This record gives sequence, C-alpha cells and structure tokens, in this order.
Amino acid sequence: MSFPNEMTGGEAIVRMLLAHEAGPMFGMGGFQLLPFYDAARRLGLQHSLINDERLGAFAADAYAKVTGRVGLCDATLGPGATNLVTGLVEALNAGSPMVVIVGDSHRAHSWKNMTQESRQIEILRPACKELIRIEEIDRIPELIRRAFHVATSGRPGPVVVDVPEDVCHGMTSFSPSDFAADPRHVAAPALRCRPAAGDLARAARMLTEAKRPMMLCGGGVHISGAAATVAAFAEATGIPVAHTMTGKGAVACTSPNNAGLFGRYDRIANTLIAESDCLFVVGCKLGEIATKRYTVPGPAARVIHLDIVAEEFGRTLVPELALWGDVRETISELAGLMQSDAARLADDRAPYIADVAARMEKWRASVQERLTSDETPVHMARMLNELNTLLPANAALIADGGFAAHWGGLLYDTKVPGRGFVPDRGFASIGYGLPGCMGAVLGKRALGDDGPVFGITGDGGFNMTLGELETARRMNLGFTLMVVNNAASGYVKALQHLMYGEGNYQSSDLRDTNYAKIVEGFDCQGIRVEKPGDLAAAIRAGMAERNRPTIIDVVVTRDPAKMLPAVDNRTVQVRKGDRVA
Repeated sequence: MSFPNEMTGGEAIVRMLLAHEAGPMFGMGGFQLLPFYDAARRLGLQHSLINDERLGAFAADAYAKVTGRVGLCDATLGPGATNLVTGLVEALNAGSPMVVIVGDSHRAHSWKNMTQESRQIEILRPACKELIRIEEIDRIPELIRRAFHVATSGRPGPVVVDVPEDVCHGMTSFSPSDFAADPRHVAAPALRCRPAAGDLARAARMLTEAKRPMMLCGGGVHISGAAATVAAFAEATGIPVAHTMTGKGAVACTSPNNAGLFGRYDRIANTLIAESDCLFVVGCKLGEIATKRYTVPGPAARVIHLDIVAEEFGRTLVPELALWGDVRETISELAGLMQSDAARLADDRAPYIADVAARMEKWRASVQERLTSDETPVHMARMLNELNTLLPANAALIADGGFAAHWGGLLYDTKVPGRGFVPDRGFASIGYGLPGCMGAVLGKRALGDDGPVFGITGDGGFNMTLGELETARRMNLGFTLMVVNNAASGYVKALQHLMYGEGNYQSSDLRDTNYAKIVEGFDCQGIRVEKPGDLAAAIRAGMAERNRPTIIDVVVTRDPAKMLPAVDNRTVQVRKGDRVA
C-alpha cells in the first residue's frame, strides 16, 4: 500500500502501533475514534470488539503478563474511558506494560455539555503510570513513541493516550521516517540496570556468610524475565526460595529448593523465614498478604531487598541492604561474584535444602487426604490436585481474584521456572478469569507456545463476565475455564462465618446455577462436574477442545467453614481488637 500524502490522526496512531509490532488489541469504538478503527481495518492491526471495556483491559493485561510485550486496548470517551479504571489499576500495581488509546471530546466543543463528556483525564491519571494527551496531530508519532517508552521502562505499567476527536479526525502530512520505533520498547523490560558495585559485593558477602539464607520472590522476577536465572542461582548456591502468588514459578514448585507460598497462606515458608539468618527479597513489594499483614518477616530479620523501584524500599520494612536494579541483571552479577564459593556453599547447605524438601513432603502428606478427597461436593484441594496431575509443564493457569488465587497459589504446582501461574494480584479484582484466559491464549500464540490455557474463577466472577464468551467464541479462542460453583460470594461468606458465626450471613448468597447449560447458548463446550471422579475426564475434554472455550462448572462445598484454604489471620487480629480496613 502506497504511503498517503495526507492521513488522519487516527491512521497515524495505527501506523505507530504497527511500527512497535503491537497487537492484539481490544476495544469498543465510538465516533471519536472512527478514523482509528478505519485505519486498523485497512492496515491490518489485529483488533477485536470487546463487550466490556474493563474486560478488554484485563485481556490486554494478561497478554502482557504472559508475553512481556505491550498489551493494547481502547475506549471511547466518557463511560468507555471510565470503565477502564479497574483494569488500569491492575496493570499499574502488577507492572504490566500497556498502551491504552482513549477518545475524548472535540476541543472546540469541550465543556459545552458534550454527550458522554466527563473529567476523564482527572479520573484516569491516578490509575495509570502516565497519561499523555495529544494536542497536535503532528506530535502523534512522538507521543505514541513516548507511551511505549514509559510503558516498558523501570517498573512497566499502563500508559493512557488521550486523543481529542478533532485530533483523531484531523488530517496532516507525514513522511515514512516519522513512524520509526525503538525496537527496545516493543517489550518490557526495555532497559536494565544494576545496583552499585559496592552494594553488590556486600550482598554477595552476606549471602555467602549466611548459614540459612532464603529468597523471597515476587512478581518482579517474572516482569524481569528472570525465573531461569533465579532458579539457577538458587540451586547453585543452595538457597531455598519462597514466593508470593505472583512470584510462583521463580523456581519450579517441584524443585527441592521450593519452599512454597509465604505470608497469609503458607505451607512451610513462614517457619523457614523465622529460622533464616539472611532474607533476600527479590522483586517483591512485601504487601499485606505476602507479609501476613506486616508480621512476616519478624522485626529482627536481616533483609536484602532487590527491586527496580527505589520507592519500595522501607515501605513495609527497612532492609539492611537495598539493591536498586533489574532482577535478572542483578542476580546474574551476584552469581558471578559468588561463583568461586558456589560449589562449597551448595555442599555445605545440602542438609539445609534436604530439610526444606523433607518439610515440604511432610506438608504434602499432611494434606493428602484433602488432595485426594472423594467427598461430594467436590473439594477445592482435589480439583487443584487433578490440575497438578494432568496439566503439562507448558500450561498456563489463570487465577481470578479471591478463592481462585488463594487456593491456586497454595496448591497449584508449576513444573518449570516461569510464569505458568497468572493471578490478578495487582488489584485482586473479581472477574479476571475469563478475559485473562483470552489474553493468555493470544499471548501463547504470539510466543509460538501451544500449551493449554486453564482458568479458575468463582460463580460470582463468572456472573460478571460471562457475556465475554461471545467475544472468545467469535475469536475461536480455545481455553478451559473452571467455575468454582459454591452458590455464594464465597470469600465474603467465609469471612462472615469466621467473624460472626454460623448463619449470620448478609448479601453473600447466589442462586445455584447450572453454568454448563448456559454456555451452550454461546456455542461453547459446557461440562458440569458434581463428583470428584469426573474431574479428570472434564479436564482432558477441555484440553482437547482448541478452537472454542470450555466451561467446567465444578460444584464445590456450600459450607462456609470449609471454603478458605486456611484461617484468615485478619479475623484473629479483629478478635484481638486490632483495627482493620
């Protein structure tokens, strides 16, 4: 296609997205962005209509999490723009690189009660890493380049590009050279840095001298693409690794170095943390759940904290040593500094690693009855155990907020280092499961990975989003979403049970619904599982269907006393009189 003498602002935006090898993109158009949509059609930008802008942001976020590439979505002005807020905050808190195009009112008509007009810039600005408003058509290439630069640098995040109607519809001349893109900013992290040499040397000494060092890994490991590097370092130097929900896969969960989830829902990690003489916190913000509401680690702990965002140091605890840098590059540098001692350290710490593995096996034995439970309704632990048994190493498990993430974080075992477990813990919003699966499928396609995508959501989360099955079916996306059907807003009901006792529930019950039948109306495969013995066949059927969604409606316990994977420590604090949010 020949280069036009003049083009609309909308076409210039599309050309800049294509220059950054961007796509797929989700959105719902309006008049303000019509030239953008027309150019997307003519120039071949992979764009799909979404039914809810929030879910388009979630799908773009999951795509970014799985690939490291920039996720894309768009919305028209007013309600379209404001519907993005929840998805933007997830990406902002989780460090997901995204560029979001938002239409806005015609500048000559602004603040004259334009239809759907709102103070959307003020609403969106705190929900994103940066908001860029394009005031001149000529600056579109420059400012879209800037959006990709910001989205992929430092801790990645979402950048909103606000485009007034007259800028999108207006015409101007460009030259082909205007649409150059820096290839470093196609994916995150675009730029990497290391801490000061003296700090690295000190960290190496602390880790070498420690008798019981331990790594606490968060989602920053995956943002940096550092899982293989972290796993190799931990194994070479004899250091066990515990992880947050987003950090799962920093080492394989099947590795003898794996100490599992730490914080509110732990296996063995919290005890090991208390026994450790040097904690190496890696790419972890040490938030409420990871620290069991700021009680783990204890006040006497020696902590080295590595993060790409200096503002995280001292937020929840003051480390003895702060390392400001990229995870992959920093761990690689430490591995080099400790190389001469690595073999000795691995030998000296072999009993320590063996003890960690033995404790993990003891924990597994203690929960074996639940993992293999034949009780009806289906036990959540049995469901996760079936996934552990049947899903291959290159599978991705998407976990919705609430139960899905907590049960999955505790019991799902990744088999290789990497981001095989994708929860929405940036904002922990309900409703991520279905759009998250959509984005993950597209992400795996982009990577040339044919591993299956599974998701876990609750019936409440599925109720919010099931209309997006139309989008997934229209796009021929093959994934399996397991709906944990407990006929309740289960997390709330379980907490009400703990706080106020049996029978004292308010606004936490749902109607018992057969979702397997409902999804057949979307031409999706629906399977209802009421007995644990039927789980394996349903999972295999889901993996076999690669061109449309499969929904497995799993009927689990209605007893709120059995819904949580462990006692929630917040209820203990409340009973002691502590103030909680």
